[in-house]
Amino acid sequence: MKLAFLFPGQGAQGVGMGRALADAEPAAQDAFGTADRVLGYALSELCWDGPAEDLKKSVHTQPALLTHSVAAWRLVAAAGLEPAFVAGHSLGEYSACVAAGALSFEDALRLTQRRGELMYEAGLGSPGAMAAVLGLPASEVEAACEEASAVGIVRAANFNAPGQVVVSGDPAAVEAACAAAKARGARRAIRLEVSGAFHSPLMEPAAKGLAAALDQVTLRDARCPIVCNAWARPAQRADEIRAALEEQLLAPVRWEASMRLLLSLGVEGFVELGAGKVLCGLLRTIQKDTASWNVEDPGSLAATLAALASAAGRNA
Repeated sequence: MKLAFLFPGQGAQGVGMGRALADAEPAAQDAFGTADRVLGYALSELCWDGPAEDLKKSVHTQPALLTHSVAAWRLVAAAGLEPAFVAGHSLGEYSACVAAGALSFEDALRLTQRRGELMYEAGLGSPGAMAAVLGLPASEVEAACEEASAVGIVRAANFNAPGQVVVSGDPAAVEAACAAAKARGARRAIRLEVSGAFHSPLMEPAAKGLAAALDQVTLRDARCPIVCNAWARPAQRADEIRAALEEQLLAPVRWEASMRLLLSLGVEGFVELGAGKVLCGLLRTIQKDTASWNVEDPGSLAATLAALASAAGRNA
């Protein structure tokens, strides 16, 4: 079966994340131990015991999600599963780079910690907002943003799935875009609890800082193609991957287009690795009958490996 590995982004975190996996599997425990050592504090304790208020701070959330995803990936890799493609939603693209061999786990930890700091600082310097617009075509959401641009900066930031687009920008402009979207027939517009206007021009200072941080690490050609958020197309050369990561904070997350591309390239099954099952849910809205599984704890690991073994047996 041709597989794609998917990695979740910010918002998927929760207190207790990764604990059961680390308790049951030494390779997962080692991933959390590496994170504690590299970051210089007990990230594992924050993931497992909270408090939630600290875990949801970007500087902690981003390396926490990375670590859980890498722990889950190590276990499926040890079981012999290899992806034809990888993709990660926003922050999850760093997990995808680790899984594809383009970035070391240690460097990814440092980069995601720095990314979280930079995004938070950019939000302090230029306060922003984000909102999920539900039940409206992407073209109509973009038109609503254009209408609201008289109030301030606002962009479509995440094209997640049909009828689910996130807008990002100045708070007043985001409010105006939500009102315009509702006038155009949107079912709902929900403000998101975030510290800044991610994937919008308000992240320009963070993008500059992140480019400088990326210059300090080694990126390698990937073992398999990484479908990049900013372009919704595969990248495998180190220079392409670096450029994609540099563009990512300012560019929209083209998730729906990325998943449609993977389906068109013959991917038969998707495995979401890390916290939650949000990406599996988005897949079902893109193509209802798509085979997908997740790995976040020992139960889901066992179920996913059993399902894939059974599928391999049927295809043999």
